[in-house]
Amino acid sequence: MRPFATLHSTLAHSTLLRCLFAGLLLLAGGAAAAAPQAKTAPDRRIAMTVDDLPWVQLPAVPTAQIIADHHRLIAAIARAGVPVIGFVNEGKLEDGGQLQAERVTMLRDWLDAGATLGNHSYSHADLHAVGLKAYEDDILRGERQLRPMLQARGQTPHWFRHPYLRAGRSAQDKVDLAKFLDAHGYRIAPVTVDNSDWIWAAAYLHAAERPGAAKLRARLRRDYIKYMGSKLDYYEQQSIALLGYNLPQVWLIHANALNAASYGDLIAMARKRGYRFIGLDEAMRDRAYERTDAYTGPAGPSWLHRWAIGANKPASFFAGEPTVPDWVLTLAKLDSE
Repeated sequence: MRPFATLHSTLAHSTLLRCLFAGLLLLAGGAAAAAPQAKTAPDRRIAMTVDDLPWVQLPAVPTAQIIADHHRLIAAIARAGVPVIGFVNEGKLEDGGQLQAERVTMLRDWLDAGATLGNHSYSHADLHAVGLKAYEDDILRGERQLRPMLQARGQTPHWFRHPYLRAGRSAQDKVDLAKFLDAHGYRIAPVTVDNSDWIWAAAYLHAAERPGAAKLRARLRRDYIKYMGSKLDYYEQQSIALLGYNLPQVWLIHANALNAASYGDLIAMARKRGYRFIGLDEAMRDRAYERTDAYTGPAGPSWLHRWAIGANKPASFFAGEPTVPDWVLTLAKLDSE
């Protein structure tokens, strides 16, 4: 048995150690509370959408080249294994008013690759040019092949996208069109990640005619991926500035040779930024998409910018959007975006 004095000294020492340890814990806790908290990464979900099926240039480029590029895009879609929806212009299924079986097969290839299909009108009609009645007729004409094709697989077309993203010259036009679409089982498919991939695609086609075509096309693909990355970053920032968070984005590209060559790289680039691909149905569950589209002008801007216009954001809010480089515009044989 320890002597009382020794035992008392040991207890006192032990008590002192416990007090010191408790004090250190309090200091550590206070330091942790004072330290800045790590920022939570934005919710990065995105839906991929592809317009102008079965192919943008039909029938402006040789059919053999179209088919080869189409198969390249379909193979890339199948490899990527992410949800994707393609929007169909049924007029492109015809040549001289006659339905072309090979072009119908191109649509079936999308379904076989796991994609879904939506209505993009028959003739890629411009609502602002043709008026509402003709536009509605063009929408119905644009489902004559699409609807039975989907029904054969137990599906129905339920997404519609405006050609040129022109959605109406007045609020009443938009209300009337929404009623028409609802009566026929459609919802509008908006776009938040707007871009000028069509300019890059035109440059890509023209590059094939230039000396050193292979190197030029490789440069176009590299810079195109960087451009698209900057667009993703920009619209993420716009969403956070407008809504306070990054909404599930909706990305628009087109069925063309450039995207056939770049699709896998686009997916990889977005994933590297932390994006997870989701279906359009999931993206549209976000309440931001219930906002009114206030834009009635002639352009086809992102829905984020339409909402910002409705919220009377100043011109400075829209600053900083990435643009197509001049050398690409020149190669595309365009003066400006």
